[in-house]
Formats: sequence, structure tokens, C-alpha cells
Amino acid sequence: MVELKELQATEELDKVWNESTEKPVLLFKHSTTCPISAGAFKEYNSFLDSAEDNLNGYMVKVIESRDASNEIADKTNIKHESPQIFLIKDKEVLWNTSHSKITVDSIKDALKQA
Repeated sequence: MVELKELQATEELDKVWNESTEKPVLLFKHSTTCPISAGAFKEYNSFLDSAEDNLNGYMVKVIESRDASNEIADKTNIKHESPQIFLIKDKEVLWNTSHSKITVDSIKDALKQA
């Protein structure tokens, strides 16, 4: 099981990027007002509940922590969407997807490629 940690400040993103050199990081952008995001977040949590502790899991609430959410788009050069998930390793985004493509199986497949 992987503990899910919430990011709220832009300064915390540097820590996440540095952690990605030690083990992969999954970073989820979540809209708390969107039913599609709620479904994707459920998939993400299901994955984390069954995952081995060989990665770190994070979440950013896009409305409540807008600055951190915007910083992710700037840092990755990937257009903002929500829900959206990133797999980061060695300070690089290896995979990202959004909306209904965020599933337990899609996350597992992405990690196999890492």
C-alpha cells in the first residue's frame, strides 16, 4: 500500500521532483467538483491500496491549490486537464493521461514501462 499525500504549495513540487530520482512518483490532479474526477480518483486510490511501497503517491486539488496545479503544467510543459495523472521518474514525466483513461490497469501498464 502506498500512502497518498496531498500537495498544496508550489514549493512542495521541488521535493516531489527530487524524490523521483529515488523512486517513481505518481501525481494526480483532482477536481473536487467533477464526477469524472471522482471516478478517476477512486481508480487511483484503488491502485495505491494494492501497490507495493516502491513509489510515492501525491494528489493536488486543482481548485483549492490552483497555484500548485498551475505549476505542474508549467514544470511539465503539459497542458492542464483534470483529472490528470503523471508518472515521474528521474525528474521526467514518463507518462500522463487524463479523464476516463485513468484506471488501475492503465497505471499498472505505465509503471511496467518505467
